[in-house]
Amino acid sequence: MGLFDWLFGQFIDIIEWKDDSNNTIVWRYPRGDSAIKYGAKLIVRESQVAVFVDKGQIADVLGPGIYELETSNLPILTDLQHWDHGFESPFKADVYFINTKRFTNLKWGTKNPIILRDKEFDVIRLRAYGSYEFRVVDPKRFLREIVGTDGHFTIEEIEEQLANLIVSKLAVILGEDDTSILDLAANYDDFGEFIKNRLQNDFKEYGLSLEKVVVENISLPKEVEEAIDKRSSRKAVGNLDEHLKYQGAESLTKGGSASDVASIAVGMAMANEINKSLNKNSSTPTPPPPPTAKKEFFIVKNGKADGPYSLSEIEQMLNLNQLNKDSYIWKEGLENWVRIKELLPQIIPQTPPPIPNE
Repeated sequence: MGLFDWLFGQFIDIIEWKDDSNNTIVWRYPRGDSAIKYGAKLIVRESQVAVFVDKGQIADVLGPGIYELETSNLPILTDLQHWDHGFESPFKADVYFINTKRFTNLKWGTKNPIILRDKEFDVIRLRAYGSYEFRVVDPKRFLREIVGTDGHFTIEEIEEQLANLIVSKLAVILGEDDTSILDLAANYDDFGEFIKNRLQNDFKEYGLSLEKVVVENISLPKEVEEAIDKRSSRKAVGNLDEHLKYQGAESLTKGGSASDVASIAVGMAMANEINKSLNKNSSTPTPPPPPTAKKEFFIVKNGKADGPYSLSEIEQMLNLNQLNKDSYIWKEGLENWVRIKELLPQIIPQTPPPIPNE
């Protein structure tokens, strides 16, 4: 390499980023020790912006287009470099390209169940997962708050942080929406939009826009799902008398045995007797059931939250020495766990003082 080749190689005359990846958000042009030539060509493609950084200070931001780097195109950098009358010599500055396209199909999900109040089930635990999409809308803030001096910033470096942000706000968001858990499955699209709007300001703090939230599944504990299935099965049977008649007809059509038909006939007779009894007593008002004790208290058991329990159950556990006055307890409306003696002093068993010595 000759002397002139070496000299001309020290000046950059074309600056561009041909992005061939799907996961790069920010890429710094590898200037090295070279200087940018006055009048160099800057190529910024669609879905990109170029940010000039001079000595660690963010200067000019240029959107899509082709530029000849001169004073008129870089007014802030000109001011930072104190070029009072413009500049015509090579200069040094870092150029960051930021990808402003929409990044899609990123996953979020609850690692542990969320405890919520539901108008159908009172207190319930649930898990949820789905996907989300975002894009960079404020390049300066994103560089300042998230990227720093990272010359190759990818989705993997922020994906988990954004997913955790969604999950951390999910309990609050679900608490604000009074839709029953049973009705959420029919409203996943609306619920996803509700989450997106609720989290927009949180993403804005990073210079990002939350473009879409997809709720793919909200699951209940296995025992709750089994209880729902049983209730659905009972309703599916409908009128017991009609159901038994249908079973009898099916058995005869398919050549059922005499014992099968006899069993169904006995069942039909029992169903008729039950219906008669119900009709006979329908005029007599049925007394209302006794009120059930409200279960609203949670306790600490083996280092975990356990409950809910009613007041009488808490009192019984105190009497059985399963709890004591210094055990921790919590109910809705309390900011933190408190001791039983502070919240429910009236139910603590009273013991007589020591017998005095005579």
